[in-house]
Amino acid sequence: MGSRHHVEQIKHGPPLAADVDIRANSRGYAESLDAHDPLRNFRHEFIIPSKADLKRPTLSSTDPQEAHSPPSIYLCGNSLGLQPRKTQQRVSSFLTAWSTKGVTGHFRNHSDSALPPFVDVDDYAAKLMAPIVGAREDEVAVMGTLTSNLHLVMAGFYQPTREKYKIILEGKSFPSDHYAVESQISQHGFDAKDAMIMIEPQDDKAIITTEQILETIDIHADRTALILLPGIQFYTGQYLDIATITRHAHSKEILIGWDCAHAAGNVGLRLHDWDVDFAVWCNYKYLNSGPGSIGALFVHEKHGRVDMSASTREERYRPRLCGWWGADKQTRFEMDKKFVPRPGAAGYQLSNPSILDLTACIASLEVFHMTSMAELRRKSISLTKYLESLLLRFPIDALPEDKPFTILTPKNSDERGAQLSVRLEPGLLGVILKELDSNGVVVDERKPDVVRIAPAPLSLSESRQAA
Repeated sequence: MGSRHHVEQIKHGPPLAADVDIRANSRGYAESLDAHDPLRNFRHEFIIPSKADLKRPTLSSTDPQEAHSPPSIYLCGNSLGLQPRKTQQRVSSFLTAWSTKGVTGHFRNHSDSALPPFVDVDDYAAKLMAPIVGAREDEVAVMGTLTSNLHLVMAGFYQPTREKYKIILEGKSFPSDHYAVESQISQHGFDAKDAMIMIEPQDDKAIITTEQILETIDIHADRTALILLPGIQFYTGQYLDIATITRHAHSKEILIGWDCAHAAGNVGLRLHDWDVDFAVWCNYKYLNSGPGSIGALFVHEKHGRVDMSASTREERYRPRLCGWWGADKQTRFEMDKKFVPRPGAAGYQLSNPSILDLTACIASLEVFHMTSMAELRRKSISLTKYLESLLLRFPIDALPEDKPFTILTPKNSDERGAQLSVRLEPGLLGVILKELDSNGVVVDERKPDVVRIAPAPLSLSESRQAA
């Protein structure tokens, strides 16, 4: 009796975790997850391309039947996020302000505009961005692009000496990070082959363990000036233990920075509390700000202090490359030749940022502001577990060792974000991609054999994922 009652509870009650719920293979289970999802309406905040949109060789449609085309299943937010519906509204409002107010739009508030005057738009973006990465408002600047921002912060944080000049990074880092580190080392007159300490994966899953990273730091601590690591590794989707690694680096008196391109807007970061020295990221992935959009950087408050009463420049503020938009806001337009930086990350700005780019970024940040990273993370874990369970059920009659794929991403939810990287058996990539494309499923490929699948929690539902 009790056992039968328990089965009935499972059948008709709220959904359980995908790995224990007997309904997990059914569409009804996915729809039940949707019904119990507090973020289910956020999907409507985004423009999701229809299957017809993706196949059509033109931007606009002349076929009225295409209006009935179902939405695509978009699992590529780790490469390019979808456009928020607010983007067109915000950008249109900015263009109206520019066209009707001209240069006066820099300094005047307008009662029918959701944006502040042009001169303050970057600060508004930083205010919205800060809670997403766990920072104080003055620790964030929305500016530049990822690699240019990385060069800017490295100019101030990589101060090598004859004794300490090495940089520790991962061996499988995103190429642009590798190029930036290599060129910074060369600019300082050191041999990159000697100065770059690269942590290589020890198994075929391309994972680097926390223990491996800490051991590398220990071995090279006496000669290391800086560490640069990814918050989430772009290829595998592995989420590194930022807090533990940062704490260990500081115990060896080494500065550490993080590339958070795949972490910002994806997982719950606490950059300030974790005492991270600096971080950089782009905003076109999980933060949905558009192709090649404006980036952002974080500088911990301890490195952003400005004390103009100190006796030397080094004591006044941290060394950096300087530009007029990083100057004190009260005197910025006085054109004084004495550079006094704004406190915090804003003091690392160089030029007037594109208000058009900032506006597109703000449109997405305002959507994030309607919820919290804690809520997003909860849904992300659920979505990714569900995706994993669906994958592992295929083929149904195959043993784990006989499946034609391997999931590279760690199984532990604490060690991954909204991404599963799937390595296919040789020769399958083209076949799989063709089949997915014909069914309106958008994923990211990494040749020769990896598919990266990103169930972004804001714009995806369980039922669409299971479709």
